[in-house]
Amino acid sequence: MVEKTFKVTSETGIHARPATVLIQSANKYNADVNLEYSGKIVNLKSIMGVMSLGIPQGSHIKIITTGADEELALIGIEETLKSEGLGE
Repeated sequence: MVEKTFKVTSETGIHARPATVLIQSANKYNADVNLEYSGKIVNLKSIMGVMSLGIPQGSHIKIITTGADEELALIGIEETLKSEGLGE
């Protein structure tokens, strides 16, 4: 298991479009990928789970990956967060 915390920098937070981009990134990997925010953990491969969190700008989120390609998954999701201007 590997994990990393990020600060959401997008002005609109993690709403429908950014959530979709993150989910597409997570689905490239076999690892289980979870997102933790405000004490709740959801599957980052589930649009309903991510949208249910209502993550605003300035929030801190944790990405947790577990499985054969967990490190690659975390790196890929981190790259997506940064390249899409969603987090740092």
